[in-house]
Amino acid sequence: MAGSARVVRHRRRRGRTLALIGCVLALAAPVYVGAAVLVGRRVDIDAGRATWIVPHRIDLADLAGPDPAGEAPPTRLRIAALGVDTPLEDLEMGGSGALASPKEYGEAGWFAGGTVPGDPGPAVLAGHVDSKTGPAVFYRLHELKPGDTVSVLRGSGWLTFRVTASEHYAKAQFPSAKVYGPTPVPELRLITCGGSFDQSRHSYRDNLVVYAVLV
Repeated sequence: MAGSARVVRHRRRRGRTLALIGCVLALAAPVYVGAAVLVGRRVDIDAGRATWIVPHRIDLADLAGPDPAGEAPPTRLRIAALGVDTPLEDLEMGGSGALASPKEYGEAGWFAGGTVPGDPGPAVLAGHVDSKTGPAVFYRLHELKPGDTVSVLRGSGWLTFRVTASEHYAKAQFPSAKVYGPTPVPELRLITCGGSFDQSRHSYRDNLVVYAVLV
């Protein structure tokens, strides 16, 4: 986990000299092309939030579960190892073609147009790593390690997922097929920003993705 430690050191160092800047979700700036999403168009920074860049094509069918609209949505996320207990906001594609970020820096969200947690496929949960005033909901996401558990409330029951991996990717080399591709079993993708901070773009250069599978 040397990479994770490096992120922490960098983030603290930057915190002394400039305001922390949050980031939004990994499906930033999609352009609809038939049944697919072409991701990679850059979006201007809005209200101090930097957009993630994922320059790859994503098939919407790969992100969709059996019938997300007809199932109970997830409403809460708990990560005991990090002390995270947050409601889950529904995240949709905005009019600008970008996936909206959570309104609250202290809360996470899920991509309501994709797989519902607990259904086969990769359900996407995301949140800010920090804000101009300090740490946000996924500030410690880099600390998760294989074997840790993540719980999602869906309907009246809790679903437990076990972390299998945590990886950093440069935004310019984001492996969309690996992160968003179909899976035969229910999985989670918890996503935030990471890596070094790009002062000119007011955003982090990497994405952090935590992989988890339903227990």
